[in-house]
Amino acid sequence: MVRKAERVQGRRGKPVGNITRGTTNPNRMRRLDRWLAGPQGWRLRSAVDPLVVDLGYGASPATAVELFERLQAVRPDVRVCGIEIEPERVSIAKPLERPGLSFHVGGFEVPVPGNPVLVRAFNVLRQYEESDVAGIWALVQSRLAPQGLFIDGTCDEIGRRVTWVALDPDRPLSLSLSMRFGGFELPSDVAERLPKALIHRNIPGERIHAFLNALDQAWLEAAPLASFGSRQRWTAMCQSMRDAGWPLQDGPSRWRLGEVTVDWSAVAPA
Repeated sequence: MVRKAERVQGRRGKPVGNITRGTTNPNRMRRLDRWLAGPQGWRLRSAVDPLVVDLGYGASPATAVELFERLQAVRPDVRVCGIEIEPERVSIAKPLERPGLSFHVGGFEVPVPGNPVLVRAFNVLRQYEESDVAGIWALVQSRLAPQGLFIDGTCDEIGRRVTWVALDPDRPLSLSLSMRFGGFELPSDVAERLPKALIHRNIPGERIHAFLNALDQAWLEAAPLASFGSRQRWTAMCQSMRDAGWPLQDGPSRWRLGEVTVDWSAVAPA
């Protein structure tokens, strides 16, 4: 953990943050990337400056390269900057630079010119203390373009269970869960991959606990649809959640992917 005085502001000339374990795998972020290129693609298409930051990409730059290639389909002139606090990791990535893709030493201060429209920090904050999260969120949010989005997410080693919080420059907007069909028994199996702001809050009395329990109940009630496939069962679960009053932001086109997004207010720490 960074020392208290460095948590948000950092020392003069020093990147803000810690060197993390850096473990990653190719295609690990595919579920988030297709969300960024899909329902959130309008942010990049309408951006004056199509700047995207992959913050804390890890020991291998593979996921930053994948993000660049996937977002090129949305905005051919996209610029993706991979940022790592460990200089050696940046040196390893430098040979992969090309027009639109670059790598830089830095941390949560996001040391690149301009204001990014998308910042992705995956499997980074989970290695911090919960008390650090609010300050780190605020620092990154302060660097966003007016229509920008900061993604704080977590996933398992091969990207089968994924969660992320989306924040605009002013506030958290939503929590998304995305799971590979056949890779879980109950939706709440994703709890071990919740973002740092929520992972310790999955206890009675907290909204995230109530949300996951409601998902499990709706999943079990949709069991008769299992013979038609997990996609139909997941879709029925989501529709049941919406009918029960949960503020889901997405619809069947996303549900069929094993994904669901809910308003942050429905799961925020009490």
